[in-house]
Amino acid sequence: MSKGRDKLKQLGIELPMLPITAVGSYAKPRSLVQARARFVRGDIDAAALRAEQEEATAMWMGFQNEIGVDVPVDGEMYRTDMVEFFAENMDGFEVGDWVRSYGNRYYRKPIVTGEVRWRGPMTVDWWRFAQSLTDKPVKGMFTGGYTTMDWSFNEHYPDRRATALALAHEFRKEVEALVEAGCKIIQVDEPAVSVRPDEIDIALEATAITCEGIDAYFITHALEYGYPQTVFPDVLHLAVDNFDMEFANSDFVFLEALKDFGFDKDLSLGLVDSHTHEIESVDLVAERLRRAVDILPPDTIWPDPDCGLKTRTVEESMGKMRVIAQATKQVRTELASRG
Repeated sequence: MSKGRDKLKQLGIELPMLPITAVGSYAKPRSLVQARARFVRGDIDAAALRAEQEEATAMWMGFQNEIGVDVPVDGEMYRTDMVEFFAENMDGFEVGDWVRSYGNRYYRKPIVTGEVRWRGPMTVDWWRFAQSLTDKPVKGMFTGGYTTMDWSFNEHYPDRRATALALAHEFRKEVEALVEAGCKIIQVDEPAVSVRPDEIDIALEATAITCEGIDAYFITHALEYGYPQTVFPDVLHLAVDNFDMEFANSDFVFLEALKDFGFDKDLSLGLVDSHTHEIESVDLVAERLRRAVDILPPDTIWPDPDCGLKTRTVEESMGKMRVIAQATKQVRTELASRG
């Protein structure tokens, strides 16, 4: 049994071989996009927007239950951007002007103007709502201190390290609130880690502050939009049990090298490209998964998309998740037949 499986068992969680999951975000239905625009204009109130967000969350939870996702996510229907949302709900931030994140996607870049402070739970109510809609363990999810620092302007702390560590201490309170609510699987999103190898020590320290000593199974989505080999093997010391990594858009090249780095944690394995409109075939995704189980122990692999699916349409998001689920079930059957 892998270390990750053993920890999950201690937490009372039994998952099937190759547990299907998602990274975090799903596409927002048009009705929700329109509702948010009306809310910004002042045409509807917060309660009406919340009702639309709950309806969209319930839709995605129902879909995941239908196709057999083993560790579902709430889909982040309540978030704007993965950093902006948290900045809006913490003290010490102002939200600045629009900046481009990638492609034609923009977010309002936060500005740290004072001491950052956790006001109270930011994701717990949404986790509870999602968990009430399934008997599967729902991931808790938030953006970690290092990426929040990197994607914000700092006008208060003396340097980047001080900013990241201050945020890490505050995000630990969010983790503690999730655990107190009953959440046992928690994902810390740290996509900035792979593009700044010179600051890996800061990321390691920040993640340790947020996660160490807490009774939960931790995942990090930390390796995208960069060159993961530049932060290996140091990144393996992040205080988490599972690394979520993109592979579909890099033709699985880096997977072959993982063993050389002594990789011994669980791996959430990106099987479909989240940044293309194409819906991959079940045969292609199954073949990708077979390649992975030939390289790494099957009980360490969690099939999922490369990244969040918020940039796709609802139909594309569903299509990509369906092929992951169908391909995974096919490979499970093959593994079971081997005995």
